Amino acid sequence: MQNRYETVIGLEVHVELATKTKIFCGCSTAFGGAKNAHTCPVCLGLPGALPSLNQKAVEYALAVGIAAGCEITKQTRFDRKNYFYPDNPQNYQISQLYFPICRNGKIEIETESGETKWVRIHEIHMEDDAGKLRHDERGNVSLIDYNRSGAPLIEIVSMPDMRSGEQAVEYLKKLRLMIQYLGVSDCKLQEGSMRADVNLSVRKKGETSYGVRTEMKNLSSMKAVLRAVRHETNRQISLLEAGKTVAQETRRWDDAKGCSYSMRSKEEAKDYRYFPEPDLPSVEISDEWIFRIKQKQPEFRTEKMIRYQKEYHLPEYDAAVLTEHKKLADFFEAATAICGKPKKVSNWLMGETMRLLNERAMEPDQLSFSPKHLAELIDLTESGVISNSLAKEVFEMVFANDVSPSSYVEENGLKTVDDTQELQKIIKRVLEQNPKSVQDYLGGKKKAIGFLVGQTMKATQGRAEPARTRELLEESLLKLS
Repeated sequence: MQNRYETVIGLEVHVELATKTKIFCGCSTAFGGAKNAHTCPVCLGLPGALPSLNQKAVEYALAVGIAAGCEITKQTRFDRKNYFYPDNPQNYQISQLYFPICRNGKIEIETESGETKWVRIHEIHMEDDAGKLRHDERGNVSLIDYNRSGAPLIEIVSMPDMRSGEQAVEYLKKLRLMIQYLGVSDCKLQEGSMRADVNLSVRKKGETSYGVRTEMKNLSSMKAVLRAVRHETNRQISLLEAGKTVAQETRRWDDAKGCSYSMRSKEEAKDYRYFPEPDLPSVEISDEWIFRIKQKQPEFRTEKMIRYQKEYHLPEYDAAVLTEHKKLADFFEAATAICGKPKKVSNWLMGETMRLLNERAMEPDQLSFSPKHLAELIDLTESGVISNSLAKEVFEMVFANDVSPSSYVEENGLKTVDDTQELQKIIKRVLEQNPKSVQDYLGGKKKAIGFLVGQTMKATQGRAEPARTRELLEESLLKLS
């Protein structure tokens, strides 16, 4: 049944810009804090309070538009989007309908079959965020925190060019990575600084007209987007197959239950009674201003991958993994600049670092230890101060607590046993305690030395260098033969 239908998807992605203050007032945009602490008459919508546009927010929006290949609207302005909702203290939102700051861009994605395609961007517009409702089920009440009210947002509206949940997720990942590289938002879905609304319809394959679309609001994870697309696709196909019609409506996705439910009928622009914002003048964007923003554009992932292979002689695979997260790329470059060992840094980041991140269900953005301490650990290992096995143990402490590896090794007596006489005494004791393994080795079972190496390493608490230990064991066993 599904094979006869095609899914058509467009995304509206809200990105909270990383300015220090809100878009129309001087209140802090810091995440968290006491409820309603980051507020003033402007972001609370009190009578007589007038907005003043944050220039940095405009520059951040321009940076995203330029990176996405958009046309820049030279004279942009704001409009009032009128609606009532408890977390919207003004009873309207300041947005951009008629003259959005950016139009007609595109993002390249890779499809499930490995082919590339362009997802067109219809527009990018600026607006202020609403507050946040906090539902108290026990008290059967809803409380409002206005700290987020007035935070600067851009809304990136795509064309309906995606055909599956996988393509929607790939588009979101590409968009998020581009914005993170620009440094204009952290795009932390778990904190709400990046949210996606999914517009979806289905049609029979071969048809060119669109079906009736629904909108699912505020999806806050890649997994939720994928699940929501699959569920809504199946729901609409089931309705059509049963001879019913799909209602044009806004739906809420419940990720815990794995289903969506209707919120309200889908509004059109006329329902919001848009009109030009009377308290804000239009914004003139000059060619010189656009040029200055272009000059500040960073090195993006593709360019970094090429440079890492040429400058640091990394394999293509390493370069791809390291640049997939801006935090990893920045960390790699900082640690390499200190120790001068790019491949070693890459191995530690792709190996032990990714292992610990996965075990703790963390994202690379959450790394809290310093590049200096990773570089220090690499130097300790390369110079033989600690063994490779002990280095992994020390790294777990560095990862969790950002301790100095040198200090930790010194304080815990973890330096490699490099005194030959001391190591020979330990080996002699190991041989005396394991006569069967000694006889096995002397009788031709050469693999028995592996057990003896292990026992010696255990006796030294991993502080002996394995190759040197094996060499001294062979010498001692030769003397017994």
